[in-house]
Amino acid sequence: MDAWIDSKLFWISGLNADEIRNKVLQECRNGGDFLRIIMEEMARQQGVRRWADCTPEHLLYLDRIKKTIPDALIIHIIRDGRDVALSMEKGNWIRPFPWDKKESLMVAGLYWEWIVGKGRESGRTLGADYTEVRFEELVTRPRETLTRLGSFVDQGLDYDRIREVGIGSVREPNTSFRSESDGAEFNPVGRWRHKLQPTELRKFERLVGKTLQELGYQLGANDSGQLEHPELNKMRTLYRAYFNSKLWLKANTPLSRFLVTRDLGWV
Repeated sequence: MDAWIDSKLFWISGLNADEIRNKVLQECRNGGDFLRIIMEEMARQQGVRRWADCTPEHLLYLDRIKKTIPDALIIHIIRDGRDVALSMEKGNWIRPFPWDKKESLMVAGLYWEWIVGKGRESGRTLGADYTEVRFEELVTRPRETLTRLGSFVDQGLDYDRIREVGIGSVREPNTSFRSESDGAEFNPVGRWRHKLQPTELRKFERLVGKTLQELGYQLGANDSGQLEHPELNKMRTLYRAYFNSKLWLKANTPLSRFLVTRDLGWV
């Protein structure tokens, strides 16, 4: 508590040091308790009913989150993997193996497929406390989509009010394509249609096309029926094993402190 109260994170919380110290020492039993106590106190101080965290890699820890924050509701926002991969590659979020330096886009697609699958697998065990929404629906049909999500979290989500009072990334796009966000035609949906070369798109869809289709996304390559390719299947198997091994090491060994990865945007 001394270390945290002496940090910037405490300073920006706006909480009283003595009050929050006492509450944490009396009620906190694990990391989930700590986050819940701090955020609930911040919400109470600001007169709001809900607090939320948006960290894509939390999809990998939904079981742990529900154990330590039992009242947590999970909204899994799924975005077209082709647009996600473009964003990840532009921001250098993903590191392929040395021999795959020219395949960063493909590896980003494999990571998207893997983490979305992990999130959906855990979500199936959470029943009514888990829901999915497509990023594209939020962008193109915000009022309808927010009404459905508002029912899920039991909180009114008025689109016009959100636009009026939104701050940070709610008001300004949180995007890897910063130059595009300054123009009147900024549109994060379907960017892959004019960013991916035909050969890139064909290879990408051969890697993760089945998952794209399962999620309701239409393929764009002309030979979309040829989704099986031995070399690409080998690549998929290798990276999935790598992602799974890295997750196990982070979750079960002290190596976690050296394996922290950066925020990966909407996945």
